[in-house]
Amino acid sequence: MGSKRDLADALESVGLFSRCTARERRTIARHAQTASFPPDTDLVVEGEPGDALFVILSGKAAVLRDGIEVTDVGEGSYFGELAILDGAPRSATIRTTTDVKVAVLGIRMFRTLLREVPDLAEQLLVGLAGQLRTAQGQVAAEAHG
Repeated sequence: MGSKRDLADALESVGLFSRCTARERRTIARHAQTASFPPDTDLVVEGEPGDALFVILSGKAAVLRDGIEVTDVGEGSYFGELAILDGAPRSATIRTTTDVKVAVLGIRMFRTLLREVPDLAEQLLVGLAGQLRTAQGQVAAEAHG
């Protein structure tokens, strides 16, 4: 994934960017940075301020809350949007479990893109609604089980 065009193509399979046009994805890719990390690297740390959105382009990572793994994420997953939107500290630590390549959008650029790419804002809301429904379902299941 050497070029910005390759990155734009990869973003098509990411839910957050799937409804964006090819041109919009190229704009997003142009403003994103890519980075690679070895296993056991903390990409974000629970409780710290958030200043970027991350998209996993390849590899896997664990999601930890209070030091306990609650799930894992892989290619096409994104995280960091909550801290960018509400300014609250990171809600989890994301630690690589394999070699991982990510695309990173800084807070200022992400906010600019939300204004300029309406489909991005809509997909972000759809994704957040899905996460909220999942969390509500887990709470209800725990209450009854």
